[in-house]
Amino acid sequence: MNNSLSPKAIRELREETCNPLGPPQVTTDLSENIILTSLDDLHNWARLSSLWPLLYGTACCFIEFAALIGSRFDFDRFGLVPRSSPRQADLLIVAGTVTMKMAPALVRLYEQMPEPKYVIAMGACTITGGMFSADSTTAVRGVDKLIPVDLYLPGCPPRPEAIFDAVIKLRKKVGNESILERSKTEQTHRYITVEHNMKLVFSENTGEYLNKKSNKSITSSKLQKVEENINNKVEESLIDKEFK
Repeated sequence: MNNSLSPKAIRELREETCNPLGPPQVTTDLSENIILTSLDDLHNWARLSSLWPLLYGTACCFIEFAALIGSRFDFDRFGLVPRSSPRQADLLIVAGTVTMKMAPALVRLYEQMPEPKYVIAMGACTITGGMFSADSTTAVRGVDKLIPVDLYLPGCPPRPEAIFDAVIKLRKKVGNESILERSKTEQTHRYITVEHNMKLVFSENTGEYLNKKSNKSITSSKLQKVEENINNKVEESLIDKEFK
């Protein structure tokens, strides 16, 4: 049957069956060949499509964040490329509990990130201190006391789908920004301080245990006697073996 058809007929038949919409045609309309936009929209579109998060995590929330790198969630399709250097990142997802010992390192990483930069507070421990807010004396009661936060992501821990939702909301915020109005959102001071209602507890330790002598210790004179007794027993056992 195919031998009876001409090559042109066979080509038309293939186009109708394989591509029913027809081949694409280049139009000459001005509205379909030229894109008109503003500098703000073009700049914001480029930034929201290439957010590079910093690989930073301190506790169990980072396990949920690390799951996004795998093939099941694949957050690379949002343009999120994880970076190990703060000088190449513009998004800081604070995943996990922040202690007072880690706070200076976190502030240093944030200050090393180039502008414009954004922060997502992920998890209850990051936002308010979480389960450690009542009794712990080292947990920071909210990372917003150290660095400015753009978006709060509650949960303990939040699922990877929740991180997607937070990134989508952050992309909307980035898309509505203006270059001329950026100075209004800049940080005016380094720390956002809030007084903690902590009770001061003074130690009653006087250091006497350092000078206390142990009753189980052996003096040097007794130690020599113990060594002599051990040597005598070893010699007696060797003599018994010789006679046997």
